[in-house]
Amino acid sequence: MSKKDTTSEVSMGIDYDDPAYRISPLQQAAASCTGALITSLFVTPLDVVKIRLQSQQKISKSQSKCFLYCNGLMDHFCSCSPDDPNSRWLQRPGHFNGTIDAFIKISRTEGISSLWSGLSPTLVLAIPATIVYFVTYEQLKNHLKDDHRDKLLKIGQIPSKQTPLWIPLLSGACARVISVSLVSPLELFRTKMQSQKLSYYEMNLAVKALIKQDGLRGLWKGIFPTLYRDVPFSAIYWMNYESIKSLMGVTDSHPSFWISFFAGAISGSIAASITTPFDVVKTHQQIEFGEKNLYGAGNKAKANRSTIEVIREIRAGHGTRGLFAGLAPRLIKVAPACAIMISTFEYGKVFFSKWTNQPMDQLDPDISSTPSFVSKDDRKSVMIGNKIGI
Repeated sequence: MSKKDTTSEVSMGIDYDDPAYRISPLQQAAASCTGALITSLFVTPLDVVKIRLQSQQKISKSQSKCFLYCNGLMDHFCSCSPDDPNSRWLQRPGHFNGTIDAFIKISRTEGISSLWSGLSPTLVLAIPATIVYFVTYEQLKNHLKDDHRDKLLKIGQIPSKQTPLWIPLLSGACARVISVSLVSPLELFRTKMQSQKLSYYEMNLAVKALIKQDGLRGLWKGIFPTLYRDVPFSAIYWMNYESIKSLMGVTDSHPSFWISFFAGAISGSIAASITTPFDVVKTHQQIEFGEKNLYGAGNKAKANRSTIEVIREIRAGHGTRGLFAGLAPRLIKVAPACAIMISTFEYGKVFFSKWTNQPMDQLDPDISSTPSFVSKDDRKSVMIGNKIGI
């Protein structure tokens, strides 16, 4: 058997979620950054086509002053004003008879690159937010798993390789709260600068005025609709992702690309279906908040409606089914976004883990059989002992 074959077989037996083989936060950031870029490239055309289809259905442009742009990673406020250079693509002429027709006509008449219109400005925040989210999730999950394993060892129990479901649920929820809280003020600044064409000096004055009027909490205006949707989504998503991996025979070792792709799509679909009412309410509230933020407090009473008031209005006008409006389009967008992101991220984790630990694995294949609760330094001691015959 060749050395290459031996290394391949050994690598397949390695538990890459073992503390001895975990990658660094910087490597996790690189893996999540790569996943974010690939996800946005695949998913953005779906949202661009959806927005173009919706824009041609407006009787007058005054009916909607802003819209939400999604690049597969996060939502962004965008102005419908023709003066906003970042949304001029929305004003391009064209009549489309459906999604496929829109894809074909936009590609032919405007060029294939038009399917990614408006993407670049949104990535400035979306990629850092995704990195913070995934790295925070991994760090929290690993910390909770290690703490849980240590407690079991202290009472003489052998830890299971399967992750308790409360760990990904709690880690996902906390990671989303942290990432949204960090990015929300920056998104507020971005929309003001781009829509009102403020210089950095003018933006600084606007921020000081906002803090003077509302205090520091004014920087997080509009954050709660996002948290209401994204925190439950993240908790449900990660819990189901780990459950599906377990059902498919994957414990703590990283799954293959296609297993993680399938698990990501299914868990994303489940989370999206359950949280659709939150998404509908969030869309209503964010559009109202966006119009107030971009164009002033012309409709202040409406913009300050609570979540309960929005739910009551939707149910009064469309019944309970109205809370699940847009479920199919959301699934079409969320399922591939989750699948691409998690499979790319998992692949990156395996790549960096193999790259970092390859020399130790090649020196002694028996190192992979050492129990997972043995430290990396102790494993090296085992390796040296094996070499000298101890």
